[in-house]
Amino acid sequence: MRYLCLVYPEQAKLDALTKLEYAGILGEIQEYDAELSKSGYAIPSSLLHATTLITTIQVRHGQIAITHAPCAEAAEPLAGFYLIEARDLNDAIRVAARMPFARLGRIEIYSLVGHGLP
Repeated sequence: MRYLCLVYPEQAKLDALTKLEYAGILGEIQEYDAELSKSGYAIPSSLLHATTLITTIQVRHGQIAITHAPCAEAAEPLAGFYLIEARDLNDAIRVAARMPFARLGRIEIYSLVGHGLP
């Protein structure tokens, strides 16, 4: 299955980071991107299923909180996305939980239609 993981960092948490902490997060993102590519999780884009429900995860104090809720206007702007190939939603949640911004905001996970565009 293919999943689109949308990244929504909380601005207040980003603003609270020192320059050194922010640079550390950027380094984590680069390492994570390289790990995704090497592991085979990273894939090209695809269309989204029409849906009114999303799965949202947050990692706080090492614990994963999962919410299945209707789509709503986000308080935080979309900052980026990952397209991944995962065995199922649980595998996608495990992959998304390791995304650095999962600790500083939230990641929304969408199931994709078919096998993508050529």
